[in-house]
Amino acid sequence: MNAATNVSRQPELLGQTVVVIGGSAGMGLETARRANTEGAKVILTGRDPERLQRAASEVGALSTAAFDATDPAPLERFFRDVPAPIDHVMVAAGQPHYGRLIDMEYEQVRRALDEHLLLMIQVARNARKVRPGGTLLFIGGTGGRHPGIGKGIVSTVTAALPALTANLALELAPVRVNLIAAGFVDTPLSASLLGDELENRRKQLRDTLPSGASWGQPTSPN
Repeated sequence: MNAATNVSRQPELLGQTVVVIGGSAGMGLETARRANTEGAKVILTGRDPERLQRAASEVGALSTAAFDATDPAPLERFFRDVPAPIDHVMVAAGQPHYGRLIDMEYEQVRRALDEHLLLMIQVARNARKVRPGGTLLFIGGTGGRHPGIGKGIVSTVTAALPALTANLALELAPVRVNLIAAGFVDTPLSASLLGDELENRRKQLRDTLPSGASWGQPTSPN
């Protein structure tokens, strides 16, 4: 005999505070949406004030702060002023940088490193308000695991991030430090990077991934 049973569960993040740096679009915004659905108080940051306010309205954000996360001074001010305690910090700011190393301008190379390695260190240094057992979560990738012309910076960052994560985890324990090595994610950022090749990439993944034709629902627009 089958009996219907209503099973309710407590929201996973009920009452917790989640900070999303780079939370106005793409994976950051989708994470903020999920955190809000799970009962979290969400704090968003982003570079573009108008886009940030739109995102904040969508997810019912507790507060926002508009600044360039790769600039150490406003990042430090943000963490100084944000209410404690923080339960989780996700860093979704930055983007991959492609190009031949010998042709890239020095400032472009430095910007690429700032957006990933140095930003990660700066967040770790300033996240003293994260409670013991809380989480720092960073975004890496898989596209640069193999060297190739035009992928020098991407490969360098891909190789360095796991080592940096492991060392920060040791230094910041009992705060947890984790890295998501995301594969291709169908966002407007991906569209801007791939251009005319976007649909070819989608098709390749539909043909090769187990999820097949069900794969490839894009996230919210940038």
